Amino acid sequence: MSTVVITGASSGIGLELTKLFLQRGDEVYSVCRENTAELAATKAHVISGIELLKESSYASLQQEMIGTSIDILVNNAGIFLNETLDNMPFEQMTQQFEVNALSPMKVTQALKDNLEKGSKVVMTTSRMGSISDNTSGSYYGYRASKAALNAFTASLAIDLEDEGIAVGLIHPGFVITKMTGFRGEITPLESAQGYIQRIDELCLKNSGGFWHVNGEKIPW
Repeated sequence: MSTVVITGASSGIGLELTKLFLQRGDEVYSVCRENTAELAATKAHVISGIELLKESSYASLQQEMIGTSIDILVNNAGIFLNETLDNMPFEQMTQQFEVNALSPMKVTQALKDNLEKGSKVVMTTSRMGSISDNTSGSYYGYRASKAALNAFTASLAIDLEDEGIAVGLIHPGFVITKMTGFRGEITPLESAQGYIQRIDELCLKNSGGFWHVNGEKIPW
């Protein structure tokens, strides 16, 4: 049995990850801003009231997890907004950078003492953060925030290698969720199933990699 912590767990991919890990018999701590009826109905330990734009939330999360060893930390929370060259609200771009790039690092830093040799840290990123894969433009803030997350995570993998902690980046696919306006190609469950397969395959030998949930290696 593994102990798993998942942020952004109240709906979508995070909720499905919660359910699947619980089905495997794992102990799950589901972190969210607001609890939902569907999440509350699971057997997860729900840690609600965690607002990633508030610095106090990281101390609260750290306090909640004192004394608990974490086998798998999934930094899944994020936001998806759009900017174009003609409509570029920089405060919106800053918010995406704060939530998508900085908050996963802040969560990881807050819970670092809960990690040990053999633990895994996984970031939900996006292939839209791949510079070489960008063929359609726009989405300036989202793309940049995920590219920054990718860069942060590549460094994190190096820094945690000596401690025996593997780190990975996973693109969940184009998933039918509220975040995407319920447009997409796969369901949250399908995404979560592939996501867990990638987590199971993650180890020190491939730490720092960037994968699609289907196993495809994504270019930087």
